[in-house]
Formats: sequence, C-alpha cells, structure tokens
Amino acid sequence: MSLPATVRVKLSSEAAEGISITRVVVQDLPVRDLVEHMLGITERDAERIRELLLRGTLVSGASRFRWTGWESDLESIQDLLATFPGDDPARPFSAERCVRAVLRGGRQAIEIPRAAAERKPLLRKSSFWDLLMDAAATGQVQYLRYSHKDRADCYRVDLPRAAAERLRAAGDIVRYTTLRDQIRSVGFAWVELFVER
Repeated sequence: MSLPATVRVKLSSEAAEGISITRVVVQDLPVRDLVEHMLGITERDAERIRELLLRGTLVSGASRFRWTGWESDLESIQDLLATFPGDDPARPFSAERCVRAVLRGGRQAIEIPRAAAERKPLLRKSSFWDLLMDAAATGQVQYLRYSHKDRADCYRVDLPRAAAERLRAAGDIVRYTTLRDQIRSVGFAWVELFVER
C-alpha cells in the first residue's frame, strides 16, 4: 500500500512526572512529518520505518504518537526518504552555523549548546564558544554523518592535549555552574560539532 498524505495521530505526553493525567490531542499529521520523527531513531532504514508504520506507535522526545497501523510498500517509503537530507561528506564545516558541541573521550560526554557558551564575561575578548571554534579551526575537521535527530551535519575534531587544557582552563567563563564543573573535571579528547544546514 502506498503512503497516505496525512495520518490521524493521537498525541500524548511521555514526560517523566508524578502521577498525572495528560490530555490526548488528535490531529491529522502529514505522513512526512511523522516519518521525520522516526528518522531520529531509525535514520534512513526503510524496513524499520515500515515496521513502525505497521505497529502504529512511536515515542519521540516527550511525546507519544499513536495511529492505526497499516502495511506499506518499501518503494513508497524509499521515495519519501529520498526527500530528506542525507550524508554529504563534501560539505565543508561552517562555524557560523554550528549550534551544538559535544566534548567526548572521557567517562561522560559534555553537551554544550551554543547559547550556553556564547556569553562573553565582562572584560573578556572571547567567549568559551569562540575558543571552542578556534580549537576546531586549528584541528583537522572530519565529517561523520548527517544526524536526523539533530537535523544537522556532525563533524569531529581531535583535540591535542594543549588545546584540551586551554578549553578546560577556559571553562571558568561558562555561565552555568554544572556545565562549568563538567568542563573542568571530565576528561575529553575530541569534540563533535553539529552544523545546521
């Protein structure tokens, strides 16, 4: 069966709270939007998307989607998947479009949203984000993949020990205490950079 234009979906919250009753919203969702939510989990695996469409349920973020499942043909799904962005290893890194960084290599990853690291403290020339982008500019940027979950291209830059230590020392200028403590105490050896198209 080919894909319908829209799907009647019941939306409810999966937020982790105490015992609560959440409202269920029913809406007609374009099938492309529903599949886009699936891509964060399945990437471009047409067979897995076909299974989810048949199952009729999906949890994406804090939302649960439910619909009447149906059998769909792989060709229709593959045609739809061709309309979504995919890996593009020739795409150059763009610091201006970078929205998130993840410091990796230690016992835990350190998530750094651009908005959390862009603030320049009084009497400082650079923000932590500026220093992070400088470290990326001096390293060799390697394209990894397109992340449907993040809707961004993902790059990797290995950080020499000196660059990692400079970033650790600059952690003091980060506004948020938890993030500042993570940068100062957790080891990291490379950074993943997420760039929106």
